[in-house]
Amino acid sequence: MSTDTPEPNAPAIGAQSGLPPEEIDRLTDDIVMALKSVYDPEIPSDIYELGLIYRVEIDDDRNVAIDMTLTAPGCPVAGEMPGWVENAVAGVAGVQSVTVNMTFDPPWDQSRMSDEARVALDMW
Repeated sequence: MSTDTPEPNAPAIGAQSGLPPEEIDRLTDDIVMALKSVYDPEIPSDIYELGLIYRVEIDDDRNVAIDMTLTAPGCPVAGEMPGWVENAVAGVAGVQSVTVNMTFDPPWDQSRMSDEARVALDMW
């Protein structure tokens, strides 16, 4: 089962599980809120709105796998940000474990940013 999000560049968030739909919805909402608490220290917008999260999967045992990227491969916090994401999502009630996979395929570009991030960064 997968949940659809209204944003055209929103990450794929879904569950490959038999969890009840209401539990998947709760976990999804709470995971998105946790992701929105993580900021790139050089950019005044959270990583979710920046479009750095490509995929979130939740399995039957409430293990969460996240594919994410950075605005640039040479980002100064490249070694730290996956840990920040893991810690934020691990704090969500019901989540058993979190695995964060860093990818640069496809490379991030500004088209992945939400309107909220564009406003925060004055990028219209």
